[in-house]
Amino acid sequence: MGESAGIIGKRLKVKGVRVSTQLLIDVPLIITIVMLLVFGLLMLYSASWNYSLQAYDSGTYILLRQVRWVFVGIAVLVAAALFDYHKLQYFTMWGMLGILGLLVIILVDVRNISSTTGYTRTLTDGGSVQPSEFAKVAVILYLSTYLSSRRENLSSFAKGTFPALIVIGLPTLLVFLQPDISAALTIAVIGGVMLYISGGNMKHLGIILFLLLVFAVGGYFFFDKVGTRFEEYFAGLVNPTGASYHIRRAYNAIINGGIFGVGIGKGTAKLTGLPFAWTDSIFAVILEETGLVGGAFVIGLYTCILWRGYEIFKKAPDYSGKILAGGITLWVFMEAALNICVMLNIMPFAGNALPLISLGGSSMICTMGCLGILLNISRVSAIENAKKGRNEPDAIINMRGGDWGWRVSRPGSPSGREE
Repeated sequence: MGESAGIIGKRLKVKGVRVSTQLLIDVPLIITIVMLLVFGLLMLYSASWNYSLQAYDSGTYILLRQVRWVFVGIAVLVAAALFDYHKLQYFTMWGMLGILGLLVIILVDVRNISSTTGYTRTLTDGGSVQPSEFAKVAVILYLSTYLSSRRENLSSFAKGTFPALIVIGLPTLLVFLQPDISAALTIAVIGGVMLYISGGNMKHLGIILFLLLVFAVGGYFFFDKVGTRFEEYFAGLVNPTGASYHIRRAYNAIINGGIFGVGIGKGTAKLTGLPFAWTDSIFAVILEETGLVGGAFVIGLYTCILWRGYEIFKKAPDYSGKILAGGITLWVFMEAALNICVMLNIMPFAGNALPLISLGGSSMICTMGCLGILLNISRVSAIENAKKGRNEPDAIINMRGGDWGWRVSRPGSPSGREE
């Protein structure tokens, strides 16, 4: 099965069915990714030009920085889309060990403490490389390999669930200590859901819920900033004026935008104190400048990723593909939902990026790489269906030359088109 995904530019002739494997892509997913990237660069420039001009003497500095990350991300996506996801199992163990090592280095090396936040989240002060982002991907990849190989033992706590909890718990703890509470909770939630969809014992999953509760309570009592965020969140639920300054500024932007927005580039919140308009708060800028219509458009794009990911999950050719597709889809959608919900004060403040839109190299590379893996799972599924004689193209097409359709011929048809 794995070998079939690596055939490029050849034809499979199985049971009278011919399919080109030169470039099979999931069209709606590709279109969604492109739209998010293009719209994201537009909104990032609008949100950052003023700060970029003041800090770097160039209104396009931040935009050009993100453009570079986008090109790197595209290269990573293409490579991941063409690389047989079955072969990832040979690298997941070393990848996980490497990420755990980086997380430990960040905690013990005081030189990595940010001069602005006092936290230890990046490899360099003010840098874009955040191992916590890579930790999320490492957990998804490693769990997909582990859970598919231990499927028959998942009902046993000692042989199945406990080792999975170690895989989830170690990076969660190390990220929590940075502290990056939102990333730690994200890792725990993703791990728990992957354990659930793989058939884990429901009683054992209660341990994940308990772990989440422990980290939430621990963050509240042991980290002042986390406790303050919870208090401001609950105060904002009672009365919007009691919310944090960050959320109040976001509210002003949302109210100013109304239904159709004030126009791209014409927003004022980014100029009058909205914190981190080009990263954490970029959705507030989107709502001010494009209104509820623009906000709904962005949410719709992330929902499209959820839809395509679910379809790929359902049609994955094997168990590991299903778990991997489910974990990736959940993670990307969850990151978007967290960012959006924070700006609306639906949940306590969390400093996570809006995937494919917010400034950030780690987020861009990780998200694009995982979406590339999702495309690869879809590609392998299409090839396997063709080999089995299933002519069900769904949303996958072959972009060869003038061939704007599913290139599957019926026996005896030389054209390669449906007749």
